[in-house]
Amino acid sequence: MPLSKIFSFLIPQDKNFFRLFALSSNNLVDISKVFSEMVNAPLERRPELLKKISDLEHVGDDYTHQIFTELSSNFITPFDREDISYLASSLDDIVDYIHGSAKRLDTYKLGEASQAMKKLSEIIENSAKEIHVAVAHLKDMNNVVRLREAIVRINSLENHADDIFDNAIADLFETEKDAIKLMKIKEVLSNMETATDKCEDVANVIETIIVKNT
Repeated sequence: MPLSKIFSFLIPQDKNFFRLFALSSNNLVDISKVFSEMVNAPLERRPELLKKISDLEHVGDDYTHQIFTELSSNFITPFDREDISYLASSLDDIVDYIHGSAKRLDTYKLGEASQAMKKLSEIIENSAKEIHVAVAHLKDMNNVVRLREAIVRINSLENHADDIFDNAIADLFETEKDAIKLMKIKEVLSNMETATDKCEDVANVIETIIVKNT
């Protein structure tokens, strides 16, 4: 048995971190669902859905703040402090990029979202669900197989998002003649694709936590 595993039985661990991470990842699922709804909604519903997304973004900020407060006030942590910090920041980054994508989608008044945007929003939502499953299993490390399955799925979704983004940008430059509209669409797509990159960052730090603690 690894030395870190032995110490985990001997040292009391603050379970509040796991509670806060579960709340944060659940909030990520919620905001990703509203964003998917917004991408598929008619233009007139976007302001209403953006308000919901903005509210959830503030909720996410509060959970992130609570995690860092716990980190600064606890000597004993369930896993490495830098991993806790990176996981909290990465979860917050996903929410921020979803919020940024939603704001641009509403502000730019682009009309019906493209198929690429709809596909990327679906990938973001599916990635968020896998992240929530993975975070839920961090507290006991008893199901490493399911943890690794979630990581593989997140990485696969991110690769699919790259393909969708690349094809969409190539098609955009080929077909869109309005330079301003082109720039607006490209910016929305870029923010959405970056959100999937941030999902992969979460998968990477969870993988690091698994390696260190099993």
